[in-house]
Amino acid sequence: MSLKKSSTQTRFLRRGISKVYWLKQINDPKRPSRTEISEPNQFDLTNAVSDIEGWALENDPIETPDLGSTFNSSIPGNDKAENSSLTFYEDRHSDAIEQQLPKGAKGYVVLLRKGDIPGSRSVDVFPVQVATRAATYSTGNEAAKFKVDFTITETPTLDAVVPEAFHTLPVPDEDCDDDHDAEHVDVTVVSTTKTAATITEHGED
Repeated sequence: MSLKKSSTQTRFLRRGISKVYWLKQINDPKRPSRTEISEPNQFDLTNAVSDIEGWALENDPIETPDLGSTFNSSIPGNDKAENSSLTFYEDRHSDAIEQQLPKGAKGYVVLLRKGDIPGSRSVDVFPVQVATRAATYSTGNEAAKFKVDFTITETPTLDAVVPEAFHTLPVPDEDCDDDHDAEHVDVTVVSTTKTAATITEHGED
């Protein structure tokens, strides 16, 4: 009996792929929208991150030993998310990150594990509060850094869907042929839904 060979994985390095965003507001953490993960609500931390610690949902199991066995069985207990942190390179001339993440700030740390690939179920959303922010000091041959510790304030959302990207209407060809008194109609999108769009036509009287 032959075993079917599994398909080959597309493995990748997180550096250059994964993204880390700071979002001030999210209407539904289970379904972040494209508007919410875009500026001005989104502040991209990716390029300044030096190190990441934590950012995982864990479980505290309950041991359930019984008289009938010498094996200590267990059942799932309470879920928990240990305090997590991000370490950043310190910018000598800008304090943009420090302004975004002062002590006590509340928001969401959003990790796009596989990058911004619409439809991919690879978004982790952590509701957080900044617990501490402090510079790290060293006399060694290394870049200046500072560390931000976060407390996880609510149940994080794992494996959310990367929202669809914004779509724009095609730009008319500037070299279109105006011969034979061809009729031209300007179209303005007034409102859209997932299934239909309402348009207004601007033509000659």
